[in-house]
Amino acid sequence: MLIAKSQIPCQQPYERMVHEIVSSPVLEAISDHTGIKAKVQKLVENLTSDSPETLRTSTAELRLLTKIDANNRTLIADYGAISLLVNLLNSTDTKIQENAVTALVNLSIDNNCKSIIVQANAIEPLIHVLQTGSPEAKENSAATLGSLSVVDDNQVNIGRSRAIGPLVDLLKDGTPRGKRDAATALFNLSLLSENKPKIVEAGSIKHLVKLMDPATGMVEKAVTVLANLASTDEGRIEIVREGGIPLLVDTIELGSARAKEYAAAALLWLCGITSRYCIMAIQEGAIPPLVALSQSGTARAKEKARALLSCFSRNKLTSHC
Repeated sequence: MLIAKSQIPCQQPYERMVHEIVSSPVLEAISDHTGIKAKVQKLVENLTSDSPETLRTSTAELRLLTKIDANNRTLIADYGAISLLVNLLNSTDTKIQENAVTALVNLSIDNNCKSIIVQANAIEPLIHVLQTGSPEAKENSAATLGSLSVVDDNQVNIGRSRAIGPLVDLLKDGTPRGKRDAATALFNLSLLSENKPKIVEAGSIKHLVKLMDPATGMVEKAVTVLANLASTDEGRIEIVREGGIPLLVDTIELGSARAKEYAAAALLWLCGITSRYCIMAIQEGAIPPLVALSQSGTARAKEKARALLSCFSRNKLTSHC
């Protein structure tokens, strides 16, 4: 019944394709790459300026460049921009902070940049943005943490920081995009066993269960995290307490292929522990969708569905359907 970590890929945040600058002097340089190195060098030098206007302009142009292509991201990192952008996460100027954190999330797509961002001691400043920034800055801070947490060592470091509580707060109160980014980060962090109790204790499960409502558009995001947390005693108790079993059954019947797979995995964790949870699942109508899933789901979904049906049969509970 154990879900092997090696079989569960981390989730990467999607590239920040909206709320971007639509015109900039950088665009002329991008078109033919003429003078791009000199331009980047000048922009990076400007990140040490005392002028708020210079910082707004320079961070905005670097933000744009970081989303254009991988070569730009490498060049910007090579010129030493990352540590300076990390420093600007503590700026009291909203636009400077937004531009800096958005540039960092774009840079974090690159694996080498991930390492440089962590080495620049970015985790605590990212948490600061997560707690105090504008809605857009919070979204991109959560997305950066989600991107960094793809790396195993970073799951340890982020989990041992103060990040989990603010991520759960964003899951509760954030914009739709912020909630998605928080869920991605929490999913990656929940792949590490020592982080699971922390995520549960931070009150995540009641918010994840609420996000299982199809109207939120976040069923798949929420159920993947719940499936990981269901492997802990605390997680199972909270999932049942918050009314998660009916929603898991609904997802097995009506969710996407991936959501069905993770819902079955979560339900298997619950039902494999006690027959009481089996009875609750059966009373919610779990058997017909599980039979269907055992025949037509993904390979992993079929495995989980068949294991659940065997669990019901083993406990002689099918008469409860």
